[in-house]
Amino acid sequence: MKAESSKGTRGTFSNFGFLMASVGSAVGLGNLWKFPYLTGTNGGGIFVLIYLCILLTVGFACMLGEMTIGRFTKLNPIGAYKKIAKKYTFAGVIGVVVAFLIVTYYNIIGGWILKYLFSYITGQSKFVSASSESFFGSFISSPFEPILWTFIFIVINLFILKAGVIKGIERASKFMMPLLFVLLIVTAIRSVTLPGAVEGIKFFLKPDLSKLSMSTVSAALGQVFFSLSLGMGITITYGSYLSDSANLEKNAVMVPLFDTIAAILSGFAILPAVFAFGFDPSEGPGLIFVTLPSVFGSMPGGVIFGSLFFLLVLFAAITSSLSLLEVPTSYLIDNKNWDRKKAVYVLSAIIFLISIPESLSNGVWEMKFFGMTFFDFVGYIAEAVLMPLCGLLMCIVIGHVWGTDKATEEITNHGTLEFKAKSYWSVLIKYIAPVLILLIWLNSTGILSLLGLV
Repeated sequence: MKAESSKGTRGTFSNFGFLMASVGSAVGLGNLWKFPYLTGTNGGGIFVLIYLCILLTVGFACMLGEMTIGRFTKLNPIGAYKKIAKKYTFAGVIGVVVAFLIVTYYNIIGGWILKYLFSYITGQSKFVSASSESFFGSFISSPFEPILWTFIFIVINLFILKAGVIKGIERASKFMMPLLFVLLIVTAIRSVTLPGAVEGIKFFLKPDLSKLSMSTVSAALGQVFFSLSLGMGITITYGSYLSDSANLEKNAVMVPLFDTIAAILSGFAILPAVFAFGFDPSEGPGLIFVTLPSVFGSMPGGVIFGSLFFLLVLFAAITSSLSLLEVPTSYLIDNKNWDRKKAVYVLSAIIFLISIPESLSNGVWEMKFFGMTFFDFVGYIAEAVLMPLCGLLMCIVIGHVWGTDKATEEITNHGTLEFKAKSYWSVLIKYIAPVLILLIWLNSTGILSLLGLV
């Protein structure tokens, strides 16, 4: 393992450290917050089925592709694309921009989680659950309190990230990820054993083909990208910290596997409980902030399980926000020769300033952009427009510019490692993944509708 200093040496993950950091990036709010509510609003089991199909094709192809680019170049996304296909440097720029945009509102949601955890551990949960919808609405529309909790969440990330790749990200991930899975399993067991939970299990696992639509497929693709941290430069950045002997193919299987396990466990932790107490699974983004507090308030030992749940969501949010902020941080270290601490402090300050109008747009500064609040608009641009575009460009670069032969040489570490899925991956990255991404991207951006094709 290489040493790590503030300048010069970038640091190198151990393979287990990389796995935990990558799983930590993948297993975040995308699993514990977004996956259950998207499942609830997109037909339950049919969404899960489409999600798994996209994960095994586009998800695997893009995950391995980004890891390969990162390790081959040992650079941040901008430097990486510039090195292997200079004309496509803008793809790296898009990745860094996506990570930066996402972390601005991700930190706000992290602040919400801190607020709820604080409420549970200080005995205020009865006020949260008694009128959960009005409590949540009043809180996020407040001009001061959400910003305070956002600031605290950013400070937590800052102190971990400034310690570096090994002492900060790797150490935090090794501690948080195993504990997160333990807490998630405990919560899931409690949820599925509630009276009436069986209806929620059926909704979650049984596909209803009548609910299949293009919007379901679009939502599933977006969730795969968001959950696996694809199209936002994270996997390229983390891959750049990998040793040459690391098995990329194995890591590209293990990260989605753990991510999927976390997503399924999250579904079991949330949806059966929602059905058991007669709530609406299609609540949407407010599912864990509105519906679940009511569920916890209705169940025996609800304060304990509510505290455990928001603690595990906090862990998931921190490990993911660390990876998001590391993308622009690595750019400033690599390309601008900044000291890590300087990069982290400056970026954290800028991100906090941007998060203020985003947070206030849920209340006193309710500005509208194409019918969306500033908070929602930034999320739409990052997740629906730029993320899939970045993934599409990555497929084009590997499949048709840099070449799968050169990529395979890197994956096999110049022939020293076996690449079992070589033929499958080559076809995916060249043809299947880019076509699927393009079609779904055209639909999610409304271009297919404008053309009268849907």
